[in-house]
This record gives sequence, structure tokens and C-alpha cells, in this order.
Amino acid sequence: MDVLEYINLCRVKRGNISMAELARRTGQTPQNMNNKYKRNTFKVSELEKIADALDADLKISFVDRATGQPII
Repeated sequence: MDVLEYINLCRVKRGNISMAELARRTGQTPQNMNNKYKRNTFKVSELEKIADALDADLKISFVDRATGQPII
């Protein structure tokens, strides 16, 4: 699952929030958000805003493939 698919899944699980509404909650225009969706180019700072708009925390980690444990 890529980032775009994950964002879409979270939008649905948070009450079927539209892309336009998510854009407004993150301080972007719907057009700008749509362009990011098309290119699938989100910066970490933008993902943090999206997480905040969805009342969630963003957690990014590298996980050891052999053990399945996060690398700290």
C-alpha cells in the first residue's frame, strides 16, 4: 500500500472526509491537494498536517526485515 492509498483509507475511516475537506483542514487549496494526490508527492511535514487533520499521530519508522522490529 502506498501513501496515497493509505491516506484514502484513513479518510474513509474518519467519516468519509472528502479530499477538498482534507485540503481545507491542512491549509491547502483543493487544487493543490489534488495535484499532490496525482503525483503522490507528500513531504513529511505535509503528512504531519494530514495526520493532525485526521486527529491522528504520524509515525514513520524503519523496520528490520529479519526481525520485524523497528530500528531505533
